[in-house]
This record gives sequence, C-alpha cells and structure tokens, in this order.
Amino acid sequence: MQSITEILSEKGPLAKTLESFAPRQPQQEMAEAVMQALDDYDVLICEAGTGTGKTMAYLVPALLSGNRVIISTGTKNLQDQLYYRDLPQIRSALAEPVSMALLKGRANYLCLYRLKNNELKGRFRTPKNMAQLQQIHKWSGRTRSGDIAEFSEVPEDSPIWFVVTSTTENCLGQECQDFNDCHLMKARRKAQKAEILVVNHHLFFADMALRDEGFGELLPGANAVIFDEAHQLPEVASHFFGTSLSGRQLLELCHDARIAQMQDAADMEPLLLAVDRLEKRVRDMRLSLGLDLQRAPWIKVSKQPLVVEAIKDLIEGFEGLESQLELAEERSSGLKRALQRCQELNECFVKLTGETPEQHIHWFETLKQSFVLHLTPMNIADIFSAQMKGQKRAWVFTSATLAVNEKFDHFSSQLGLFDAQMHCWDSPFDYQEQTLLYLPTRMPEPASESYTHAVVEAALPVLNACGGRTFMLFTSHRALKEAAELLQKTLEFPLLVQGSAPRNELLTQFRSLGNAVLLGSSSFWEGVDVRGEALSCVIIDKLPFASPGDPVLQARLEAMRSQGKNPFRDYQLPNAVIALKQGAGRLIRDVSDRGVLMLCDPRLLGKSYGKIFLESLPPMKRTRSLDEVIEFYRGCQT
Repeated sequence: MQSITEILSEKGPLAKTLESFAPRQPQQEMAEAVMQALDDYDVLICEAGTGTGKTMAYLVPALLSGNRVIISTGTKNLQDQLYYRDLPQIRSALAEPVSMALLKGRANYLCLYRLKNNELKGRFRTPKNMAQLQQIHKWSGRTRSGDIAEFSEVPEDSPIWFVVTSTTENCLGQECQDFNDCHLMKARRKAQKAEILVVNHHLFFADMALRDEGFGELLPGANAVIFDEAHQLPEVASHFFGTSLSGRQLLELCHDARIAQMQDAADMEPLLLAVDRLEKRVRDMRLSLGLDLQRAPWIKVSKQPLVVEAIKDLIEGFEGLESQLELAEERSSGLKRALQRCQELNECFVKLTGETPEQHIHWFETLKQSFVLHLTPMNIADIFSAQMKGQKRAWVFTSATLAVNEKFDHFSSQLGLFDAQMHCWDSPFDYQEQTLLYLPTRMPEPASESYTHAVVEAALPVLNACGGRTFMLFTSHRALKEAAELLQKTLEFPLLVQGSAPRNELLTQFRSLGNAVLLGSSSFWEGVDVRGEALSCVIIDKLPFASPGDPVLQARLEAMRSQGKNPFRDYQLPNAVIALKQGAGRLIRDVSDRGVLMLCDPRLLGKSYGKIFLESLPPMKRTRSLDEVIEFYRGCQT
C-alpha cells in the first residue's frame, strides 16, 4: 500500500488523474499529520497557508482511513464544493468505494407539507411571492434532493422560502402525512449510512446541542471529525450552546396556527382572534424596544415601562392562544403541534425576559421588523471540551488563519483544546515576488471623521495604476456606504457595492468585467476565491477590531478584567489579527497571481501592537511609496 506522501507525490494517482494537481511538501506533511491523528484518535490543530492544498491534505486521509468521518465546513459553498467536486474526484483517483453523503440544516430542504398547506391557505403580500410559490411547486415535481440551493430561479433571500421550509418548531415529525417522502428525512437516512458525511458548522453544533438532550443524530457513529474553516468555531459554538428567540419565530407560529385553524377548525372564531391578538403583541414588543437598529445588553431596556408592559401583554397573548389550541388540538396534528410550539416558545420567552443566569451574557438586537433575545454563555471551552470527551474519536481543526505569530494559544483556549498536536505550514506561494504590501503615508487617525475620505483619496491612484481589479474591504457598513458615494463621482471603472445584489451575483460580475472595483464588508473578508488578473489589489481600510459597542464583546472583556487578564492583548488583538489574515488572503489565490495589498490604518506603524499584525501576514516586500506601487503594476504588464 502506498503511503500518504507517495499518493500526493508527482508519481501518485492524483498526479496521474487530476490536471490541476501539483505535489507540495507542506501538503504531504499535513496529510501525514491528519492520518496520524485519525489513526491515534488524537486532536490536531493545524494552520495551512493559502496554496498549501489543505483540502486534499485532509480528504485523502479521510477517504483512506476506513472510518466514518464527519467533515464540517464554515460555509454551504465549501460544503457543496467538497461533496460535488473534490470528494468525487479524489475518490475516483484513489479507486476507493467509499459511500458519501451531504447533509444541511432543515431550512435548506423543501417541506412538502408546508408547500401544500400554503398553496391552499397561505396569504401572500405580493403577486411576486405568489408567482415564486408557483415556480417552487413546479420544481418540487422534478427535484430529487429538495435542496433549495439547486433552484436558482427563486432568490435565496426570498421570504417565500420561509413558508415552504420547516423549522424544528413547526415540523410535525412522524405525524406528518408526507413523512415518507420528506426530503430532509431522506437526506438524514442517507447520512446515517455514509462513511464520509459533509456538514456545516451550524448543523454540527445544532446536533451537538441536541446530543446533550439525548436527541443528536450525527455524532454517535463518527470515528473522526474534521473542521475546515475552523477559525469560525468559537462564534458558532457560542450561539448553539446559548438560547435565543426571535420575533420571526413567534410570527411563524401565528402564521402556521392561522393556516391550521382555517383548514381544521374554521368554526372556532375565538382561536383565530387569539392568533391575531398574539401577532399584534409580537409587533408591539418590537416597537417597545425602540425604532433604532441596535445590539445592546438586556438590562438597558428590561426595566423600561413600555418593555415591561409589552412583555406582560405578550405572555398573556401566549396564554390566550394556548387555551384556544387546547380546545382544538385533537382535530389535527397541525393544531396539536401548534399547541406544543406555543407552550415551548412561551417558556423560552419567559426565560429570556427574566433574570440573567450566572456566566451568561443577556442581550438583545433589533432588526427592521423583528427582534432577537439572547442568552450567550460567557465561556464555551468547558462545554465544548466536555462534549469532545463523550466518545473516542479523532478531532482535526484546520484553517488558513488559526495562529497569531505562529501560536495557537488564542484558538485553543477558546475551545478548551489544551492537549492537541499543533502544526503550522506556510503558504508555498512566493509572496516576495508575487506581492507588494503598501502602507500609505499621511493617513489620519482611524477615529477621524475624514478617515474614509482619506482612504478613498489614497486608493484612487492605486486603482488607476491597477486598472480597477480591486477588492476594497471595510470594517463597517457606514464606511462602505460613504466610500461608495465618493467613488461613484470619481471612479473610471465599474463599481460593485455589497448589498446592491446577492454576493454570488456580484462575484460573477466582478470576474466577468475584469476591471471592476468591488466594495465589501464582513461577508467578503473570507470564503471568496477570485483567481487570475481580475483581482490584483486588495485595499483594507482599518484593522478589523470588533465593535466596542457589541454587548457580547463588552461582557467578555469585563469578565476578563475581573479575572486579572488583559482583554485587549488576550482577546481583541488576536481576533483582529486572524480577521486581517482572512481579508489579506483574498489577494493571492494561485501560483501565477500577482497583486498589491494596501493597508491604510496608520496604527500598523504607529502602535506597538502593529508589529504583531505585520508579522502574522505572509512575508511581503513593504513600501510606503506610491511610485513603487505604480512600478510594480508596470512590471506585471511586461
């Protein structure tokens, strides 16, 4: 049998069958480390720089391990790429008859029961929504998977998807008349049998949280778990190990209870009145929290008379609907499930508007037409490490950005991974030749009102020298909007702005135009891959420190201070370093790419911590001269 190194060598099966394959020593070393972890049921943390080929470095060992392996990704895009492209290619090259499955969260699958019910009784605000429902109905007759990602005719953000997909709360389970044909259940049954299962972090942690209650489905049979894009795990885990409730969930209860009443209890007028009353009180609760969009500690509003009254009224609304549903529950499974949901949501609402439990962060956020209440655990390290010890298995955590100055202390401490094997492989790209790091002079302090204007002024000659072909990444939507207004007046190249179209559509336009400037905020800092000349410059306005006004961050920092720790050094700084590495990583995606990384923030050279950011980036030539930037691009053209 060939070793992992031989398989990934220039004479191995992958080199013979995959045109794009190129042997890389860091890839071979990482694959050996992953295979060792899988064999020994060990814990491995590894950073693999862009171009290392980390995907193949963990997929080959996974396919050869002979074990049941769960692979979890940070995004659905990468999840689809692994399942539909990478895994089939490698499995074919290795001639390994390994069974595979793809499983997403239930909101990604068409619910046949809810589709039928909403076609019969649903109320839609616009003719557009009704037309989209008809399109989905036609697609439902030909889809085999029910995965809504395969149906692009209806936009992913269309509100119609919320009424034709299910949630844990509104699913009827085995009582559903369409249970045997349920797309989600078919996907879960296939997942249970697969040797390689591809999921995403949100689904993985949802299952882990359920396992704590005795209902988890994925983990019990797995011998190994591999996390790609593992830098996202602490935030995702915090969400799933906490408790939250949104106004949308409550309005969905009202929507479904109304349809169930019309279908199975049309003679019960008081039930319909109770639904209407609860729906109004949900909307009143949103209004009581103020008109502004905000994220703030719950204590900020919890004692305000309007909020106290809205809470009292909403609980009464729950109780009124509950009493009516109790009279109607025997008429149908839909009404019975509505009663269960009403009781569960009422209990959750009372918990989230009551006293704050110890070691939890109690906060809320307001959206344009909704609100969300949260209880987030202060620290998830103990929770996560306890979950890991539930069964003997291997755990692999990998990403292009996990280390700060080649140390994993920050990442490992957040998840309680204190006994892990740790490795860091640098990118094989020649950054000294392929890139230039430009730090412009005479930039004002980032807090200055004129800062974004100065960023645009400094960027314009670089954009002209580059011929467009640029990502401008911002740390706030406010700065992005201001920059867009300024550039619309002066820019000679096509301007694409986040929010003007779906992300994938903007990226498609960016690649096809070949000379565009794309302005993006958080969602463009990672998970975006543009290879070739279409992207030859990345401009970042500020060091990506998290907003100091965020209530979760505030609470964590205060807790660290009380423990005698330095919250800036131990938490804010390493998080910002990892975020900057993600943004900078958009620039060079292939061995032939060339480009300029422009970092506008003067704190990189003016503050002592700036050195940590610079030393965590790939080794690039550094300049403060605009002339050198222009000369670099001239060299790219020859």
